[in-house]
Amino acid sequence: MIKNPKWAALAVVLLVVPVAAPSPAQAQGHSAPEFTLPIAAAVKALPLAAEVRDGYQRTSFKHWNAGKNPTDGCNTRAEVLLSEAVDPPQVLPGCKLSGGRWWSYYDSEWITSAGALDVDHMVPLAQAWASGASQWTAARREAYANDLDAPASLVAVSAASNRAKADKDPYKWLPPTGDVMCRYISEWVGTKLRWGLTADADEVAELKQLAEGCADTNVTYQPAP
Repeated sequence: MIKNPKWAALAVVLLVVPVAAPSPAQAQGHSAPEFTLPIAAAVKALPLAAEVRDGYQRTSFKHWNAGKNPTDGCNTRAEVLLSEAVDPPQVLPGCKLSGGRWWSYYDSEWITSAGALDVDHMVPLAQAWASGASQWTAARREAYANDLDAPASLVAVSAASNRAKADKDPYKWLPPTGDVMCRYISEWVGTKLRWGLTADADEVAELKQLAEGCADTNVTYQPAP
């Protein structure tokens, strides 16, 4: 994933290697190390399997929950908006957001109203379900739907671009702004690797083709607990 600017400076590696070994404190807390791969290697690391959407319901993924700080009155959606604001909004009672400015990278648009934004699941809930989440516990699906621990899992974008994407994978939808393509596919692949999700044959073929134009792009991810 390259949403965080510091990741853009990571060197290309030939094999999957941990960025840093976990400290004793991390090990005690079962915190996983980060991994960095070149985009082509990351695509190859995706488990291949057909999608199975049988039984999918959006309500199977509880969201939005109370976020990282249950006492601040802001749910996960609001916390994403606050963290991604270029110009911070004013936080009013009940965590209502007033003012502020955001950059919707999918379509290269400035957004100046929180109400005009959607918080997109990088890998949509229906895609996650079809790629392995149907076998998860309800608690793990809730953790996925409210993942604030990886910068690319949830992204604030214009409502129009999010609804154009809907529940499509990169074989069926890509951002209309071409110069963000490498970022988008790296974040997609990184999210799937983080959560151990599979990819179908058409998706993998599309990602492999796109990766050829992103040779200098890395994917950095930390396996979810």
